[in-house]
Amino acid sequence: MLRRQVGAIDGINITGTGSDGHRDIVFLEADRASRAYLLRSRLAEDVFAEIGRASRAGDAGAVAVAAAAWQPDSVQRALSVWADEVRPLASSMTFRVSAHVRSESRFRRADLRRALADLIARDKQRWRFADPARLQISIIEFQDGQYVAGLRLGGADGRRPGRHAAHAAALAPTVAAVMVELAGPPSGGTLVDPCCGAGAILAEALAAGWTAEGTDIDDAAVDAAAETAPGAVVQLGDARDLLLPDDYADACVSWLPAAHFQAHGAWERWCRPALAEMSRVTRSGGAVVLLSPALPRSATPAALRLRRQAPVRLPTGDETIWVLARP
Repeated sequence: MLRRQVGAIDGINITGTGSDGHRDIVFLEADRASRAYLLRSRLAEDVFAEIGRASRAGDAGAVAVAAAAWQPDSVQRALSVWADEVRPLASSMTFRVSAHVRSESRFRRADLRRALADLIARDKQRWRFADPARLQISIIEFQDGQYVAGLRLGGADGRRPGRHAAHAAALAPTVAAVMVELAGPPSGGTLVDPCCGAGAILAEALAAGWTAEGTDIDDAAVDAAAETAPGAVVQLGDARDLLLPDDYADACVSWLPAAHFQAHGAWERWCRPALAEMSRVTRSGGAVVLLSPALPRSATPAALRLRRQAPVRLPTGDETIWVLARP
């Protein structure tokens, strides 16, 4: 979806894709005028200016890979972009390094991070390691034995809720944004999240132009959602008994609490009334978009038709986005 979104913009050229085993990666070239659009995309968790690539040949270790990926000319170009898009550079900067590898069979992720941090400290002697830091540099194995290093310019990670205790298991903003987009264009309509949790879906719905309403059975989650999405109506409630009229919403979008129903048959027993309520309050022509590892067919109302399903990998485990329509 990100590839289609940004690939349609003049000045952006998609050059490749990859994955670090957990996150998908899109490589692109963007001119100065198109960078602002890219940085505003709510589907991109992180946006980096590339500073170099490396291949792991033979028995090459972490030090060799880091040295090949730290390319001084590209580093200077990335710093110029960072100064244009983030803030002017200072003579002394703080930096931190992260590393992501597909496998630790050759060397550990921590070894690669340390190797690159040591190299940067030698090359940029006025820079100081810190956490948090102004400059965030990552090195990522995007294919087996292929690495790319980049300087972070921005992205959706800055939209993650932070202070409230209920935010610990909050849905990633990019996944929430994808679900909201799959619900269709807002057209001034109302989107309801019956299990709103910390409010990530509500926040993305508001940003997309929906009127957003949420309920949750947990008091702490309601407080968190009100903080995350201050423009939404949020209240305590049970997804199995929504206090809303028939045909009230243009869309229902929610991350269902499957992890809370581990006992045999408990998940299906919860799903049946919850899905019936979502079907009832969604108008004809509306969408129901759900995130869950499984969606019992026997619990899905006949009024909802499955249009699409897409597997996603989250830190909490593998899930599926289910897109259902109410004809």
